[in-house]
Amino acid sequence: MSRYLTISGKLQYPMHNLKPKKFWGQHFLTDLGIAQKIVDLCPADSKDTVIEIGPGQGVLTQFLLPKFPEFKVVEIDPDAVNYLIGKMGMNEEQIIHKDVLKWQMQEDIPLDSHFVGNLPYNISSPFFFQLLENLPYVKTGSFMIQDEVAKRICAGPGSKIYGILSVLLGAYFDLKYEFKVPPGVFRPPPKVMSGVLSLKRKENLPEIEFPKLKHVVKQAFSMRRKTLRNALKTIDFQDREQFDELFTRRAETLSVEEYLMLTRNLS
Repeated sequence: MSRYLTISGKLQYPMHNLKPKKFWGQHFLTDLGIAQKIVDLCPADSKDTVIEIGPGQGVLTQFLLPKFPEFKVVEIDPDAVNYLIGKMGMNEEQIIHKDVLKWQMQEDIPLDSHFVGNLPYNISSPFFFQLLENLPYVKTGSFMIQDEVAKRICAGPGSKIYGILSVLLGAYFDLKYEFKVPPGVFRPPPKVMSGVLSLKRKENLPEIEFPKLKHVVKQAFSMRRKTLRNALKTIDFQDREQFDELFTRRAETLSVEEYLMLTRNLS
């Protein structure tokens, strides 16, 4: 049961007011309707493990905790940890008190876990790389991040905002941009719009090691204004001649499958 009082679906701050910390990039969501929409995107059932990243004052947590018996949070802020235990009734076994970017998830969660989170803007990109490096543990994810980044991740080839994470996440996950969130529903309000995206691990994953694909894609986009013939000239392929047509193009024009094809041909 929620420990918050609401008026017209908006969060009225609890008596114990947790202060957002700027150095951790905390912006606490205050709109319960949006929180419910994010939680509803999680396709887990009652037997699945659900992991919330950065719960803060528990606006998403209050919906997730009673819904999923196998529920855990990852939180770096000791004040937030104390709040979740003291005010929301969570126990220490449900709380992974660690820096999520240094977290070895295989130590704490089972395979095929589902992730949810309102991510600090400054950790979203490195966190997505962490998910890619731990694919067996990540079945789905529903995340709120900076709107510009969410749209960039979900962009397709040919778009000016199509980039490294568009390709890498698109190789292993089905991606969907869900909806936009205005600054006014956060405390404190950020200076930019937020956006929610969902990802679902593909049933048939490419049989390619992620570090190899990352190497090719990062190298290609390191010179995105030049053709791939220049950008990838230091990479050894088994048969460069078969990619003559691809090498005349720029990084943002190649599809995910074309990047996979290049990676399969690495020496």
